[in-house]
Amino acid sequence: MNTNSNKRCHGVQHRGSQGLYETSNLDRGGSNRKKIEEFSRSSRDKLVQSKNKMFSKFTSILQHAVEALAPSLPLQEDFVYHWKAITHYYIETSDDKAPVTDTNIPSHLEQMLDILTQEELERESGETGPCMEYLLHHKILETLYTLGKADVRETASVSVHISYLYASPLKRPDPKSADAEGVREDYASPDTGQTQAGGPDAEPPEPKADATIQSNHVNNYNIVTSLLNLTKSPDGRIVVKACEGLMLLVSLPEPAAAKCLTENTDLCVLLTDRLSAFYKALPTSMDPVDIETVESVNWGLDVYNMKDDAAIFTGKRALISFLSWLDYCDQLIKEAQKTAAAVLAKVVRERFFVSILEPQLMQTSEVGILTSTALLNRIIRQVTSEALLKEMVYFLLGEDMGPEALASISQHPLRHRLIEHCDHLSDEISIMTLRLFEHLIQKPDQHIVHSLVLRSLGERNYLENKPQEDKEPLENGQPHDSVDLEEDPLFGDDLSADNRLSSPNWLSTSPIQSPDHAKPDGKTEVHKIVNSFLCLVPDEAKSSSHVDGTGYDTYLRDAHRQFRDYCGICQRWDWRGTPKPIEKCHLDNPFFEGHFLKVLFDRMGRILDQPYDVNLQVTSVLSKLSLLPHPHMHEYLLDPYINLGPGCRSLFSVIVRVVGDLMLRIQRIPDFTPKLLLVRKRLLGLEPEGLNVDHMTLLEGVIVLEEFCKELAAIAFVKFHAAASSSP
Repeated sequence: MNTNSNKRCHGVQHRGSQGLYETSNLDRGGSNRKKIEEFSRSSRDKLVQSKNKMFSKFTSILQHAVEALAPSLPLQEDFVYHWKAITHYYIETSDDKAPVTDTNIPSHLEQMLDILTQEELERESGETGPCMEYLLHHKILETLYTLGKADVRETASVSVHISYLYASPLKRPDPKSADAEGVREDYASPDTGQTQAGGPDAEPPEPKADATIQSNHVNNYNIVTSLLNLTKSPDGRIVVKACEGLMLLVSLPEPAAAKCLTENTDLCVLLTDRLSAFYKALPTSMDPVDIETVESVNWGLDVYNMKDDAAIFTGKRALISFLSWLDYCDQLIKEAQKTAAAVLAKVVRERFFVSILEPQLMQTSEVGILTSTALLNRIIRQVTSEALLKEMVYFLLGEDMGPEALASISQHPLRHRLIEHCDHLSDEISIMTLRLFEHLIQKPDQHIVHSLVLRSLGERNYLENKPQEDKEPLENGQPHDSVDLEEDPLFGDDLSADNRLSSPNWLSTSPIQSPDHAKPDGKTEVHKIVNSFLCLVPDEAKSSSHVDGTGYDTYLRDAHRQFRDYCGICQRWDWRGTPKPIEKCHLDNPFFEGHFLKVLFDRMGRILDQPYDVNLQVTSVLSKLSLLPHPHMHEYLLDPYINLGPGCRSLFSVIVRVVGDLMLRIQRIPDFTPKLLLVRKRLLGLEPEGLNVDHMTLLEGVIVLEEFCKELAAIAFVKFHAAASSSP
């Protein structure tokens, strides 16, 4: 047909040109020949243009006639035809510089969209049609996105059509009509029934070029909803492809696309509601050990066997499903465009953390508290995206920045309840909650440490507000049984460059020292502080020297590694300019160590009367706080020589009181030291379990106390050494 049409067109052109030429022969004058030739060329060009328009119109009419007479192709074949037409264009005309808007690509994309819409309407809600499966299996969205990015000159044009493919609304009645809501309900996922998520922090309106997308404020967007429905498919491959498609959409850098996804689709709500549904499917009671030790979950690699999972522990399959979807939401927010990530994270906070998780954490059932706290601990460990971590921290601790007061610690009920659970009547709940805070303070979010500790230490009003009196110097400036740290091979002066700690600016400023132990080189200062901790426990209460592998050097190595890790986490935090100069501090303000430190100090003060596992967890949290490279933290937790104000206590002063109580108790226990050594060997597995030993809780507490003092000494030395190394 094309060949004959071309011949006919050429014939028209020939006859038209010939006729004009014959007319021109009427003029026999040679002087007008040039004008006649120009007129001939102009007329010929106009006829060619007219011919092309007539041919295009004729072809279009013929195509519509054929479509009307011929039977329609199955939807999938038609869908594949349009997709191949697009790919064929790029294969055959790869060097063509014509804008995409001047090609047939937009028309083919519209046809593909209409086919997907028709397929969705013809099937039961939630079912996947062959066209949608073809789109996912052949990664059509990814291909379109790649094509759009390949040519920088055409990126904007192509991206508009990609957005049109996923953001084009269904053809639907007027929203004010009676049938409008019916269309929406028939198209939406049947198990959500939720309205669309608003975008409280959405960006200002985009330029008019995106007006088509923005004007569809309340419409449903079929590709997004279809992908969300496909995430429920029993076929794991389809689920992964659908999740990848959604992740691709939220990662588009265009602000208009992010605004469209968060404001004009149900993406935020449906993602979060599914997370809530997975959580609700968990058993009401689960062993915290199972929750804590279940294998790491990756949303794209969730392969399981139902029988094997049930045989290990009840609820494992439900737990893995929840953690897998949590991992997907976390990764989706991490990959999302910045404004989209913020909106998604806020919806997760409102619709999951506040609505679902908070009532579980606030309940009075001990079994329920233990299970929900263990789950929260696992959630904290798993969240890595900055936006979701921020919202989770605000949910747990609140957003207050000012100093705490004892009378106002209950203003944020959840924060208050969680901290109180660190000192719960149930040892299991106490241990799990302490472990939760231990994981929390190791997350890369500055607000965590500020909210729990630093907000109360900012004014340094734990110090006495008057000149410090001169103290009696110790013998040779050191206790009689001091350890010679200058000979330590790990932290001697010959440290290699690779072993030295990094020295950010805020490390070079050590706390203002008391006159009795300040030396320019810092060596006497370090030795006195370290030995103050090492000599706290009396000799008759020490047992580590009788057992191999429990020396001080082990703690030095661990402190060196952990402090370096903390420096890496805190390096970008705004801790410069501290410690705050004394002359600028409000030392007259009443000091309150904060609710969190209050509970930890109270627990530490009962170390001789608490179970061994509780003591291990309390001291572990305190050591993590002591490792933080903030001068106020260092001064308050690790400097034995600070002059405390009336009624104030520090970590060192709390331990001193414990030691004083211990020395009184030792007098009343016969054979105290042999019993202590026996208990230590049993804890290390060097002695078999036998008859119960009297005062077991006390003896185990003494062992933890000795080890904790060695750990604090090692941390103090590492931090002072880092400050000295970074000083000019």
